[in-house]
Amino acid sequence: MRFNKRLGVLAGVAVAALFLVACGGNQSSSSTDTKTWSRMEGDVISSMDSAVVTDAISGQALVDTMDGLYRYAGSDLQPAMASKIVTPTNDGKTYTFKLRDAKWSNGDPVTAQDFVFAWKRAIDPKTKSQYAYLFSGIVNADDIMAGKKAASTLGVKAIDDKTFEVTLDHAIPYFGTMMVNPVFFPQNQKVVEKAGKNYGTNSDNIVSNGPFILKNWNGTGNSWNEVKNKDYWNAKNVKLNKINVQVIKDPSTAMNLYQSGKLDDATLSGAQAAQAKTMKDVTALKQATTFYLELNEKKTPALKNEKLRQAISMSLNRKEFIDKVLQDSSVAPTGLVPENLAKNPTTGEDFSKEAAKTTSQYTKYDKTEAKKLWSEGLKETNVKSLNLELLTDDTDVAKKSSEYFQSALEDLPGLKLTISSVPFKTRLTRSQNGQFDMVISAWGADFPDPITFLDMFTSSNSYNNGKWSNADYDKLIADSKGKDATNPEARWNDLLKAQEILTKEQGIIPIYQRAQTHLVNKKMHDLQYSPANMYNFVNAYLK
Repeated sequence: MRFNKRLGVLAGVAVAALFLVACGGNQSSSSTDTKTWSRMEGDVISSMDSAVVTDAISGQALVDTMDGLYRYAGSDLQPAMASKIVTPTNDGKTYTFKLRDAKWSNGDPVTAQDFVFAWKRAIDPKTKSQYAYLFSGIVNADDIMAGKKAASTLGVKAIDDKTFEVTLDHAIPYFGTMMVNPVFFPQNQKVVEKAGKNYGTNSDNIVSNGPFILKNWNGTGNSWNEVKNKDYWNAKNVKLNKINVQVIKDPSTAMNLYQSGKLDDATLSGAQAAQAKTMKDVTALKQATTFYLELNEKKTPALKNEKLRQAISMSLNRKEFIDKVLQDSSVAPTGLVPENLAKNPTTGEDFSKEAAKTTSQYTKYDKTEAKKLWSEGLKETNVKSLNLELLTDDTDVAKKSSEYFQSALEDLPGLKLTISSVPFKTRLTRSQNGQFDMVISAWGADFPDPITFLDMFTSSNSYNNGKWSNADYDKLIADSKGKDATNPEARWNDLLKAQEILTKEQGIIPIYQRAQTHLVNKKMHDLQYSPANMYNFVNAYLK
């Protein structure tokens, strides 16, 4: 998912349960209220329509207020709307989900038809869902996305009100883990059709079937509330009555609000992150999230030149950037896929570390080699100079990051870089519409498999905003999802080779794997964090 992103921790092959028991002195605003939690986000909710959401802020709000078939509890996949974790039949191609009794917040029952409607709506090209590609592998999905068949032909059906059946073209080993992504959540057809274009634009035009109900969100506001859903099927295990969320873009403001007891969880960067390292409440948590520069090869054809892209990458001193700008525990990556996401099925070696054996040379800092490659690339493209705009968010850390990159990259002869800082929603829209030369973007894992990162940069993927393209890369990704899908070793090698191609050609330029610095109220217990980079507030409690 697209980022601004929050608290997270990784352990082993995926993400371990996160039990936040920080030590320290915050006198929280909820010190006399053991049922309310106050946290921050870096920006606003873009939408509450699960078919079109792409960013992690909106995704978290959907995970808080909705239930799909499954839900992560730490690294454990558990049934949610489904009554159990399903073992596929028909050589791994048929999933039959029996649904539990559950209600929407308007009193309607949650039925199999709600899933059929939501999935067919999401894959319909008219909906313009960027996550539609996740449906690939379901019968007719690829033809629907290509406009060759109607969305109504998707291989899903409601056998009865409580039985939802999905038929795949071929076995997909990670299919179950994808069910936690909001694009696979059910939707109440009556509510969606009544709201029309207003669906998901404010808290009055949505319904919930999850742990909380969204309140006081007008579509653009910098604060909102999530109130316990008393009709939630698992309400007995929802211990919090309310979650207050406030948008805070400045880390000094975040620290001040935490220290004054108005925030229970503050995200810090820069000087505040450095200052917090000696505080008792501090937690530094590594996420399955990679920040990267994306270059628009369609808008600026010179950026199709591999040497120019490699020169930009080698101009960046990632360690210095982390130490001087972020001032946290983030990691300099050697490729797109972050550390501790997945392990070799045969040897147990971490994917990122195994891939680094052939890719690390392309993300090293080498100013001399960068200038040499840059000069060669300019000659090959018959241009003498490039004037580029760097698109970024308007948060404090994004502004400081872009200024660092501007200073570093303008050492390349003939490169002039201007900065455009815009609100998060604007950056998303401009990125999706190809209205950028270079953009600072990020991706967080949707499930614990390298494909959740690598799939994005195939030639036809809707997230490939920079339009980098490589036929060998496309084939490797297709093979990993097709002919090699049930051969773990062959599939692993496909993904390693794909990462090597992407990194060698710098189809995107990885900058850092994020490890956020947080100040967290010591009263929180059993708050878990998933491989999909999402909090799970079910079972969390304040003591």
